[in-house]
Amino acid sequence: MKGVLFVNLGSPDSPTAKDVKPYLDEFLMDGRVIDVPIILRNILVRGIILQTRPKKSAQAYKKIWWEEGSPLIVISERFTEKVKKQTKMPVALGMRYGSMTTKKALQELKDQGVDEVLLVPLYPHYAMSSYETVVVKVMEDQQNYFPEMKLTTLPAFYKNPDYIKVLSDSIAEGLKDFEYDQLLFSYHGIPERHIRKSDPTKFHCKIDGSCCQINSVAHHTCYRHQCYEMTKLVREHLGLPENKVSVSFQSRLAGDPWLKPYTDYEFERFPKEGKRRLAVITPAFVADCLETLEEIAMEGKEQFEEGGGEHYKHIPCLNDSPDWVNLMAQWVNEWEATETLPL
Repeated sequence: MKGVLFVNLGSPDSPTAKDVKPYLDEFLMDGRVIDVPIILRNILVRGIILQTRPKKSAQAYKKIWWEEGSPLIVISERFTEKVKKQTKMPVALGMRYGSMTTKKALQELKDQGVDEVLLVPLYPHYAMSSYETVVVKVMEDQQNYFPEMKLTTLPAFYKNPDYIKVLSDSIAEGLKDFEYDQLLFSYHGIPERHIRKSDPTKFHCKIDGSCCQINSVAHHTCYRHQCYEMTKLVREHLGLPENKVSVSFQSRLAGDPWLKPYTDYEFERFPKEGKRRLAVITPAFVADCLETLEEIAMEGKEQFEEGGGEHYKHIPCLNDSPDWVNLMAQWVNEWEATETLPL
């Protein structure tokens, strides 16, 4: 029997330092997130970051925590339940980090008789610290605990025409009645070295913009290219002026060069250039979470207004919107019937 496994990032069980600390430990000790030798990672994460970060992160989580729990978890559960209603297959939800493990989700599918699984990393783009680590973790669980299961993985869908339409329609709805000077696509940041590490050719990616214009197999695993390509496709779909749409990257750690431009720097720059009405979309995420609700919707607004901005609009992620649910249901049902995957 076929089944579907959705996997997203994860969340602490509560917005307390006690629960945030083990969550951050699992997340930051992932060698695809902080890709330095294990000894250095131990020193950096357990000797430095985890001494102060859990308390600060817990305070941030408290600002966005819902009565039902973590927004990312609640939204992902709602999304999963809605997709379930549109397919005959068993559907389970797991998280890469935290207590909602992918092993538990695979066990849930096995208990329903599933022996062939469509793995759906809930990330539109390929990055070693998001999409890749999900795939590797689920493959490890499958090989160690469920060797009888067959795994098929949904590819990154950043340029799928149907997804671009759903995303574009959501942005258009968010921009309704809002006259903006600039529309900012703020993507989650990654270290520049991740781009080079993910380049199968080991020579194509130069992170200077020129390489993105030359067709290459490297684009299949190049997060930077995929972010700019998605932005271009949405802009063209909506017919937006090129000079009013831009890209930036958020959530960097200090010490290494990360993808630029940095979102917080853009918040300061725009008002100085007379762009005082800003709309922001965070399309690296399909569900709102700490990085969108606290970092962008709250802190971003403060930074923009402190810099002289006057009107700020954060456009929500797709979350469990009907069009997004319908599209995912279409994808999984097509896979069940024909084993066809969206391109």
